[in-house]
Amino acid sequence: MIDLLVAGGGPAGLATAVHAALAGMEAVVVEPRDAPVDKACGEGLMPTGLAALRAMGVHPQGRPLRGIRYLSPAHRAQADFDVGPGLGVRRTALHAVLHRRAEELGVRIVRGRIDRVSQDHAGVRAAGMRGRWLVAADGLGSPLRAALGLDVPDTRPRRYGLRRHYRVAPWTDFVEVHWAPGGEAYVTPVGDGLVGVAVLSSQRLSFDAHLARFPALRARLSGPPDGKVRGAGPLRRRARARVAGRVLLVGDAAGYTDALTGEGVSLAVLSARAMVGCLLAGRPQAYEAAWRRLSRRHRLLTEGLLWATRVPGGARAIVPAAQRLPAVFRTAVNLLA
Repeated sequence: MIDLLVAGGGPAGLATAVHAALAGMEAVVVEPRDAPVDKACGEGLMPTGLAALRAMGVHPQGRPLRGIRYLSPAHRAQADFDVGPGLGVRRTALHAVLHRRAEELGVRIVRGRIDRVSQDHAGVRAAGMRGRWLVAADGLGSPLRAALGLDVPDTRPRRYGLRRHYRVAPWTDFVEVHWAPGGEAYVTPVGDGLVGVAVLSSQRLSFDAHLARFPALRARLSGPPDGKVRGAGPLRRRARARVAGRVLLVGDAAGYTDALTGEGVSLAVLSARAMVGCLLAGRPQAYEAAWRRLSRRHRLLTEGLLWATRVPGGARAIVPAAQRLPAVFRTAVNLLA
């Protein structure tokens, strides 16, 4: 019997498999797409997530990130990461190095899709295989989360993300967040001649229509677009629990607040490590509390910022407030980093 079946071979699923293999468990990843897999993503790794990847033997290449900078037409605020730099890295580059590390450790990666599972007191059956445990790492729209009855409806405004790369020399070593009523634009340097631009909004517009709200940013994007626009959403997803018998949820499948504060990959890697630790200790139910503890700061700070954007005039006030209160802004950035 396989120790761990993993549904989904994105960063969360591969990180889970790598942690399992490092702990001496047999892991099989079931993924329908060829590697490397791309998706809409801000592509900035926070320092803690980068350190967790390196501890797994995963060393992505990219552009060092000094901190976070907030910008509006008349104001700016910035804060360095106290614990060292983060990393701007192409999603495909991150996926490729995780995939390679999993294969080095003997993880079997098979083509397929898991959208249903049967389980009993001793194990699970999915994709024609039998395992002791199954990890649902199948993304925002997780079919397994839905099949297990763990989806929680959410009536708050839906937000969506779009991302495009531009062939232009990076002008900053910060992740820049440009604020405007109706949405935000995120700039992440990911190579010597490449930046990623992501926009988040509750309005369903084209990428260019969103970018028109940020004329100063648009003027900097003098180079040609590189690749197509990728989208994701709705972003907010809620789950009743992270553990359902012998199935455990990790990454976006476990629940997601918003991409606004940019810790998705870091939380996925840290949660995967915690999950494997709970399984090794024979305490799978402890993973729920571990996930809540790891994600608490992210959830509280992100929900606070989202609330501010929904208050009339709130989006316009965020950057001036951060500029007037630099110590508070620095503390918030480093709580997330």
